[in-house]
Amino acid sequence: MKIIILAAGIGSRLGNPFPKPLTPLKEGKSIMERQVEYLSGNFNEHDISVVVGFKKDLIMERFPDLSYIYNQYFDATNTSKSLLKALLKYRNEDVLWLNGDVIFDAELFSVLNKEIEQKNSFVSVNTSRVADEEVKYTLKNDHIHKLSKQVKNGLGEAVGINFIAKEDMAAFIQQLENCDDNDYFEKGIEMAIQENNMKVKAVDISKFRCVEVDFKEDLEAANNMF
Repeated sequence: MKIIILAAGIGSRLGNPFPKPLTPLKEGKSIMERQVEYLSGNFNEHDISVVVGFKKDLIMERFPDLSYIYNQYFDATNTSKSLLKALLKYRNEDVLWLNGDVIFDAELFSVLNKEIEQKNSFVSVNTSRVADEEVKYTLKNDHIHKLSKQVKNGLGEAVGINFIAKEDMAAFIQQLENCDDNDYFEKGIEMAIQENNMKVKAVDISKFRCVEVDFKEDLEAANNMF
């Protein structure tokens, strides 16, 4: 299995002069440092690749032993195209990927590893809150049906940690290619579900702490939470 961290964006909503994954936390580590530590503790560190773009050298210098994929169009594309660049490289592998701004408990792998071992493509979700600005989901036949910020009556929020089994990879890549440049990768998941009948589970990790940092308020909440 390959692991992808999406870290190409400018992160303008947070307002840092450096890549958002390098945002320092009160505990003394950056967001990405915490991610890499926890991922390395559960998987092979050599299987971690990072999609970079905005001020990429800062990330590469901080984590010299990781592998890198460069999205040269980072200022004109969204996560669908950053993820696509990585999946084209690893199209014959299972892939776990996460946004470079998500902070989480390492213990959540106790739940995710079971799904990975069974080769179940999934989206990690938090069912304890459903905020308007977050990516939300609905279910049909116990699998994800709709997945976007526009979902009405969502059952929970996607938290930015996801897995695609290699048997689903071709369909997912096809739909990421069909996404517009400014689409989030969740659009590709939703399209593969609708157009290719791809089965994607919603894995509830609500009992663990997990937060995506988009705004300063999110960072404050994360520092208080962790």
